[in-house]
Amino acid sequence: MIRPRLARGLRAQLMLAFLLVSALSAVTAAAVTYRQGRDAIAERAQADLVQELRAHLASRVPDLPADPKAADLRTLAVQLDRAAGARGWRTALSYRGGALVAAGREAPPLPAPLRAEAAATAATAATVLAQRFHHGETPWLAVAVPVTAADRPQGPPPLTVYASMSLASQQQDVEGLAAAARAAAVPVALASIIPALLAARRLLRPVRRLRTATERMAAGGLDTRVTVSGDDELADLGRAFNGMAATLQADAATLRAMEERARRFAADVSHELRTPLAAMSAVTGVLDADAASGRLPPVTAEALHLVSDETRKLTRLIEDLIEVSRFDAGAAVLHLDEVDLGELIGKTLALRHWDGRVRTDLPAGLRVRLDPRRVDVVLANLVGNALRHGGPDVSVTVRVEPAPDRVAVIVTDDGPGIPADLLPHVFDRFTKGDSARSRSEGSGLGLAIAAENARLHGGALTATTPPGGGTTMTLTLPRYSQGPDGGHRPGPG
Repeated sequence: MIRPRLARGLRAQLMLAFLLVSALSAVTAAAVTYRQGRDAIAERAQADLVQELRAHLASRVPDLPADPKAADLRTLAVQLDRAAGARGWRTALSYRGGALVAAGREAPPLPAPLRAEAAATAATAATVLAQRFHHGETPWLAVAVPVTAADRPQGPPPLTVYASMSLASQQQDVEGLAAAARAAAVPVALASIIPALLAARRLLRPVRRLRTATERMAAGGLDTRVTVSGDDELADLGRAFNGMAATLQADAATLRAMEERARRFAADVSHELRTPLAAMSAVTGVLDADAASGRLPPVTAEALHLVSDETRKLTRLIEDLIEVSRFDAGAAVLHLDEVDLGELIGKTLALRHWDGRVRTDLPAGLRVRLDPRRVDVVLANLVGNALRHGGPDVSVTVRVEPAPDRVAVIVTDDGPGIPADLLPHVFDRFTKGDSARSRSEGSGLGLAIAAENARLHGGALTATTPPGGGTTMTLTLPRYSQGPDGGHRPGPG
């Protein structure tokens, strides 16, 4: 069905798209916020470290001698480490690119690239260098602060102070920021469900209208139109649908009018020909009797037989056309009666003198409610075709297979069978078994009328060609019928 697929398809896809976009936006915003927050926290820690370190150096460096010894540098490192307070930095000093002098025996952790860059730029610039690195599992910040001599402020800085500070507390702040960003992303994604539902409802409303209109058109309502509003693609689709519906309605009306005229023409012509053909049949019947008695010359008798045969064929064709016109006009009705199906088949064969040529397998006492005349027409067509097209030595069998609610009458023969290309069209009108013969006894309407009679009963007529050859025609009829009160009336079994 269209409705379940639509409910599970477009709505789910739209909501999923909204959720994905919202989740992606939330994750992107969280990632950007995290990165910016992390950099801001690190830069602030670096700026505070450099600022405080410069302040402490400004008050203590003037006390250093012009050419400080290692003990003087160690004293300054101890003073700087004590001034670190809660920041807990650790310092090491290098005078004119010499060895590092720290407050303790071990120098603080410093990345090698920072020392190399500080050594490379010490002679040319007084720029503060900084680098973030990991020492063990903990993030650290290291800075290199050049200190210029008071008596030579324009010269290269002779002293470089290295300081390393743990960023563990800042890392905790960054992790808290990341957790907050992640926590904010979840409600944002959940909150997007509401606008997703509203948007899906708005977008699917015209689709539902088109679906409903399509279902109405499929049911025969070609006057169905949809209300179009807006100028978007869905509105264009609605206008295109209305244009298509209008074209189909006009074409269908034209076809119905043409079909009605053709049906009325065939019915009128058939009825008009019926009266003169009845007179012709009566006259040819009298003349046939004269020809049979030998009172007419042989050439005249042969010509008379030809006219008589053609008159009978034309009469049969007119009768078939009238019957087809009744089916087309919906005027064919059933006159139901409860009959013994085996007896009905036996009478059909006996009436046409086929009882000696056709084998039967008929159950006794199988009573079915049907229209005897119409079923007789169907059986006559099936058995007659089998005898006529199966060859002079054809074997024809009629058997009945009853079921709880249906009964099947099966006519089989061992003739040449129906060609494979003709089998799908065997019940079409004016279809003949031997297209090479332009003239035959049949009108090409017999099997079409038989199929219509089967459908009128609520049954079906099928044709198959078994692998071993021959033809099998199966008439399936229900063992119940539509009663006068509109309900199903089961026939006794």
